Parts: sequence; structure tokens; C-alpha cells
Amino acid sequence: MNDSEFHRLADGLWMTIEERIDNFDGDADIDCEINGGVLTLTFENGSKIIINRQEPLHQVWLATRQGGYHFDLKEGEWVCDRTGEPFWDLLEQAATQQAGEAVSFRG
Repeated sequence: MNDSEFHRLADGLWMTIEERIDNFDGDADIDCEINGGVLTLTFENGSKIIINRQEPLHQVWLATRQGGYHFDLKEGEWVCDRTGEPFWDLLEQAATQQAGEAVSFRG
């Protein structure tokens, strides 16, 4: 994967997250802000989830209250480089915990 392909894929990931937060119909108030290569989700309780790009490594990093995760693209899916868990699973688990209600990022 070259840098431009990495940015295209990361941009797509950011757009999907932002779209799902905009369409979230739960009671929790979740703000989504994109600043450069960093996407921040802010929850009513003041907690945050931060997702950023690590261009030199072609990785996406996820920082949550539960911990930090690094994702590589494998067979079209972002997967944790330590556990093999999909990005969407870990993001949903963290967002659900931090929002205090179920949050889904699946279409």
C-alpha cells in the first residue's frame, strides 16, 4: 500500500464514523470532530475516543479509556496488530461503554 492509498482508505474510515455518529438515534450525545488526521469522539461524560493515522506505519490507532490499539489493513479490514480483533468491534465496545448505551457503527 502506498501513502495515497492509505490516506484514501483512512479518509473512508473517518467518513463512515462521522456519518454513523450523525445518524446515531440513541439518547447519548456524541460529538465527532475531525482535525487533520485525527478524529475525536467526545461523550457527554467528558470521555473521549481518539482515532488517528500513523502514516509511516500505514496504521490506524485507536485510543479509548480501555486502552490503545493499532490496526493494520488485512484483506480489506482494519485488524488489531496484537489481538486480531476488527477495528469496528473494538470501536463499538469502547463507544458503548463510554456512551452508556449501545452504539453501532455498522450500516
